[in-house]
Order: sequence, then C-alpha cells, then structure tokens
Amino acid sequence: MKLFLIVLIGLVLEVFVWIGVGDLVGSMWYVFFWFVAAFFIGLNLIRKYSAGVMPQMQQMQMGQMSADPALSNNLPKIFAGFLLMIPGLISDVLALLVMIPAVQNAFKAAMMKAMMKRQQAMMDQMMGGMMGDMNGMGGAGQNPFADLMRQMQDMQNQQGGGRDSSIIDGEAREITPDAKKIEMKDVNPPK
Repeated sequence: MKLFLIVLIGLVLEVFVWIGVGDLVGSMWYVFFWFVAAFFIGLNLIRKYSAGVMPQMQQMQMGQMSADPALSNNLPKIFAGFLLMIPGLISDVLALLVMIPAVQNAFKAAMMKAMMKRQQAMMDQMMGGMMGDMNGMGGAGQNPFADLMRQMQDMQNQQGGGRDSSIIDGEAREITPDAKKIEMKDVNPPK
C-alpha cells in the first residue's frame, strides 16, 4: 500500500510538472517530443549496458561469484535508462542525477549492501538458521558446516554398505542398430 501511494503521488507530480513546463515553453508538444527522445535515449542506454547482466546477477545472488566491477558499474546506467524511458520530467532529472559518478558510487554501495543482505538471508534460510551461533559449532575460524558435511557422508556410507559413493554400478552391452533400407519404388514414378 505504501508503494502504491508513492507511485500515485509521483504520477500526480509528473503531470503537474509536465503542465507547468508545457506552459513555460509555450507548447505541450515540446514536452511530448522530449519524452519520445528520452525514451529512445533510455532504450539505447539499456541496450548498451545490459549485455550479460542477468546471468551475472543470478550468480551473484547464488553466491557463486563475487561482484564483477563491470556489472556494478553498468547497473546505475541501466537504472538511469529505465528512468529515462518513464515519461516524465522528474524521472528524467533523476536519471541525469544517477549518471553523475558520485551518485553512481552511492547507488553501487547501496546495491551491494542489499545484495549481501539478501544473500545472507538466503544462506540462513537454507541452513535452517545454523549461521546464527558460530561459537556453538566449533569456534571461530573453523568451517561451521564441517560437522554437517561429515554426518551426510557417514549416512551415505551406511546406505551404500561402506562402498565408495563415487563408483556407479551398472551393466554395458553393445547394440547394433538395425539398418533400415530405403525403398526407391515411389521416387521415380513410371512414365
């Protein structure tokens, strides 16, 4: 509900600014043509900087890779492109502010903090809250999951009768495929 209220207030402000600037410059058509130009500028920014962003973001969220500098440098520019694509002068001014390097650095820092917080929450959820008390699990400096991994390995060894779990038992036999012959009776019809 709070987000809906913010969006509604933003839309009303955009309309008032649009009308005010249209009256100031003498015609609403100038403002409309600016919206069209800003849309294409934003679309160009998104196309330019978004190549390969989604797979990298998914890998970062899964904790498989650290923050790529190219990715963290491109996300503020992609966000500015989205703001330019939204019709409105306030969103266009915000997009221009996001393109300032100092604002981009603040945006990157906030984004990384949010992603790290989300990644930590995912780890806590996956491990059932085991990350909460590190001292009760073997002390600092040790792997808190070592006991869990050892228990899982012991269970696999008990189920497999003590055999090595990396060996796959199976049977192999050679199969000769049946060679099908193509009959040529319908290829050349009689004359």
